Amino acid sequence: MRGTLGAVVKPLPDQLFIRHAADADSVGEDGGPSSRALALGSGNAEMRWESMAGQGYHTPTDRFFVRHHTFTPRLDAATWRLRVHGRGVRRQVEFGYDDLLRMPARTLDAAIECAGNGRRFYATQQGTAAPGAQWGLGAIGVARWRGVPLSEVLREAGVRDEAVDVVACGLDAPFERYGRVRRPLPVWKAMDDVLVAYEMNGEPLPPDHGFPARLVVPGWAGIASIKWLGDIEVCTTTVLTPWNTVFYRGVARQPVKSAFELAWDARVQLGEPLVLRGRSWSGRGRIVRVEVSFDGGWSWRDADHRGHHLVGAWLPWHVMWVPDHPGPHVLMARATDASGVTQPLVTPWHPAGYHFDAVVQHPIYVVRG
Repeated sequence: MRGTLGAVVKPLPDQLFIRHAADADSVGEDGGPSSRALALGSGNAEMRWESMAGQGYHTPTDRFFVRHHTFTPRLDAATWRLRVHGRGVRRQVEFGYDDLLRMPARTLDAAIECAGNGRRFYATQQGTAAPGAQWGLGAIGVARWRGVPLSEVLREAGVRDEAVDVVACGLDAPFERYGRVRRPLPVWKAMDDVLVAYEMNGEPLPPDHGFPARLVVPGWAGIASIKWLGDIEVCTTTVLTPWNTVFYRGVARQPVKSAFELAWDARVQLGEPLVLRGRSWSGRGRIVRVEVSFDGGWSWRDADHRGHHLVGAWLPWHVMWVPDHPGPHVLMARATDASGVTQPLVTPWHPAGYHFDAVVQHPIYVVRG
C-alpha cells in the first residue's frame, strides 16, 4: 500500500453524539473484554436519536455513527489500490480510485448498523450486562451510497465456479495480535447486492466512514461493511478469521428494531397534542407494521407511515398522542418485518451483547405547563 496511515481526530459535537470508549466492543477469547479494549482507537460515537428529528430519510453524514477497531487511517486516493486475488478467481486485478469512478455505478439506500447496537439494554432492561461498548440504539445510520457493485469488481477478475468465500480486508492499523480487520462473505452474497462505495450522501466518503472506498453490505451487521477497503481475496474453501470466530461469531443478518426520534428522559407537556416520530428497520426485509404503546406495553396502537418501504433501510413512522396525566411514562415501539418477525419483549442473552432486538422501554416525563 502506497498511501499514508495516521490518526485522524475529528471533533464530535456532544449534541449529536454519545461517545464510547475506543473498541470497547471487542471481547477476548473467553467472552470478556479485550485486554486493550480501552487503550486503542480514536473513539466510537453513537448518534443521538433526537438529532434525527426533522431530518429527511437519510442520516446526515455529520451525525452518522462512528465505529472502528483501531484508528481512522488517512489514505491518499492518488496512490490507493484495491487488489482482487485468490484461488477463486482466474486472474489477479488491481484498481485505482479513478478506475472505480470509470466503472458502471449504482446508487443504494442502505442501513449500516453495529452488531452491538442496543447492547446496554441487556443490563438496563434484562438485568444481565454484556461486555463491550454500551451502545443505546444510535449505532445505526441510513445513507445514500454510490459506487460499483462488488459483482462487477469480481467479474473483472473472473470468478471461478468453485469460489466459496470472498474475504475483504481493511487498511486500518492491525488490531492487537489479530491483524487487519477482515471478514468473509459467502460468494452468493458478494455477487448479489454488495457495493464498493466511494460516495456517501452525494459526497466522497469521509475518512471516518471509509475513504477512499468501503463495502456496503445491505441487511448484514456492520462488521461486514469493511471500511478503508484495500484487499479482496476470493477463496475456494470456507474461511475463518478473527472477525467471524473470536469476534462477531454467528453474526450476519440484522434483526428487527425500532427507535423514537426523541431524547432519553424527554419532558413533554401535559394535555398538548404530540406527534411522536420514529424509525424501524430489519435486515430480513421491509417493515410492514409498527405499533406504539404509551403505557409500558399494556396497550398498543398502529403507527402511521408514508413513503418507501426499503429493504435494508428503515421505515419512518409517526403517531399522535395527548398525554393525559403528569409523571413518568414509558414509550415502546415494536415493528414487524416482511418475513413475519415481530420484535420480542425479551432477547436471549448473548455473551458478546450482539443482536439485542427486544422492544426498548423509552422513559419520558409529562410535566404541567
